[in-house]
Amino acid sequence: MKVLVIGGGNMGLTYAEAIAKSNFLNNGDLMIFDKSETKLDELRERKLFDVYDRLGDCLPQADVVFLAVKPVHSAELMQQMNPLVSNEQLFISIMAGVTIEAMKNGLGITKVVRAMPNLPALVGLGMTSFTAAAEVSRLELATVENLLDTTGRSIGMESEQQIDASTGISGSGPAYVFYFMESMMEAALKMGFSTKDARLLVSQTFLGAIELFNSSDLNPDEWMRKVASKGGTTQAALESMEENHVKERIKDAAYAAFKRAAELGKEFAASSTAIG
Repeated sequence: MKVLVIGGGNMGLTYAEAIAKSNFLNNGDLMIFDKSETKLDELRERKLFDVYDRLGDCLPQADVVFLAVKPVHSAELMQQMNPLVSNEQLFISIMAGVTIEAMKNGLGITKVVRAMPNLPALVGLGMTSFTAAAEVSRLELATVENLLDTTGRSIGMESEQQIDASTGISGSGPAYVFYFMESMMEAALKMGFSTKDARLLVSQTFLGAIELFNSSDLNPDEWMRKVASKGGTTQAALESMEENHVKERIKDAAYAAFKRAAELGKEFAASSTAIG
């Protein structure tokens, strides 16, 4: 099996490197394409995959093709790819907002998987949701899952609406965590800690809490009750959050991201129709 990653930016390079280091493929079976001369030089220096600057030299060879370019470039890219692809190839897109139907129409093929990764994929702890066209077989889906899992974990979704919903949770979610971390670090600085100590206090607290959460089947509320004691410091903090409706504001934020993801899909579909 030969895999081609189109786009050597952050996420494209992340998948290419993770696949290369996973030993999932044989030597010479992983290719990456980019148009930027600067990026091409960087990719060649890594010596992990075969690097191409012409689609015609690599696209027809591929069994699986990752589309990892910015959505704004997708229509032009699919126009260039269309004469070079076949219905036997499997396409995995991580282009936000670009629907399966848009890719089918743009490429003239049927086997399409739409995936939504998140930023922790950069350190091998990503969470990727994906859904597939009906024409993708179970065996092909297993291959997709293995490839996506090279950057962390993946989960199959029943519909593209669920992909949009997962954007509001895992796709945008790391930013919510960073927002909370920033708030805690600012509080630590106000209490007199140095920036270095504030960073360590907050980062290790988050790391430890996640490890605890993953160590058992207890839900967050049960863990909160383990930390908080009646009349204690943690209880005072939790009561302050409840009084300020922090939980509702976080849920509102996740729904806002979900809504925007759905809007972006509609905007892309409308612009593609206008271009066509």
